[in-house]
Amino acid sequence: MNKRTRSVLRGLGLAAAAGMLWTTSVGAAAGHYRGDLPVFGPGDSYHPVIEPADFSPNITNKWFPLKPGTTLIYEGTKDGLPARNVFHITSRTKVVDGVLCRVIFDRLFLDGKLAERTYDYYAQDDDGNVWYFGEDTVSLDDQGLLTDTSGSFLAGVNGAQPGVFMEAHPELGRWFRQEWAEGEAEDAFRVVDRSTTVRVPFGTFRHAMRTEEQTALEPDVVDNKYWVRGIGAVEEVSVAGPLEKLVLVSASIP
Repeated sequence: MNKRTRSVLRGLGLAAAAGMLWTTSVGAAAGHYRGDLPVFGPGDSYHPVIEPADFSPNITNKWFPLKPGTTLIYEGTKDGLPARNVFHITSRTKVVDGVLCRVIFDRLFLDGKLAERTYDYYAQDDDGNVWYFGEDTVSLDDQGLLTDTSGSFLAGVNGAQPGVFMEAHPELGRWFRQEWAEGEAEDAFRVVDRSTTVRVPFGTFRHAMRTEEQTALEPDVVDNKYWVRGIGAVEEVSVAGPLEKLVLVSASIP
């Protein structure tokens, strides 16, 4: 699902609550590890140790499997417009920060027109955790002209760092940085429910997992995502403010 689908909180009370949560979370010790995964902390002290030999582009994580040839299609609303997101797992790979990553081709259509085109780069470590190593993204105007590449980053370039995108065995409440490129990419997430029910056009799923995402670049922004074993994300929705929502409508999995 398009990682950048987000909403802005409008209520001052909700904004304050989100800000308190963010401030509390970044108080964790930076640069230290619990197990093999980095502890959440201030971005300028975030330097996960990456050993390329420990990673593979073959991603089999049950919550976020990336099998080449798979296409997931989501529909909903973004920026007040009808939205369609096409998430395609390619057979291509790309070396980022010395790590061979799987390439994902992600396209967002708004009101029937291509609005954003992104290549995302993921790899799985030898413990089964999925890491995010960057993206090349571009926004297009109504004439199909390239207008904006903000949000693009590659781990290992200009201080950018990879982040944990999905644990092999998700821990409840633990924050992770999904990415780090100061001023460009600062998303973070935590698991808030490991057994919930979610209904989308593609089906009804019990024992789904719900995560919460925030970014320090927009501290009043909060999203929830719902994940299903063997598929990945099936819904992304804003939890306050203007409604933005994408739900899985079809999946082609070879």
